[in-house]
Amino acid sequence: MLTLSRKKGESLVINNNIEVTILDIRGDQIKVGIAAPKEVPVYRKEIFLEIQESNKNAMNLDGMEALKNLF
Repeated sequence: MLTLSRKKGESLVINNNIEVTILDIRGDQIKVGIAAPKEVPVYRKEIFLEIQESNKNAMNLDGMEALKNLF
C-alpha cells in the first residue's frame, strides 16, 4: 500500500484520469472528492463488499439452478 500525506486542497492523480482531492479535515474526519470518468465506478469499500457478496450469492443460487435446468 502506498501511503501519502496530503493537506487540505491538495490532490493526487491515479492512472492519468482519476483525481482525488482532500476537501476538508475536521478532527478525525476527512472529506475526499473524487473526479473520475463516468465509466469508472467509485464505491465506498463497505458498499463494494456488499455488492460483491450479493453478486456471489445470486450466482450461487440462480446460477446453479440455471445450470441444472440446462441438463
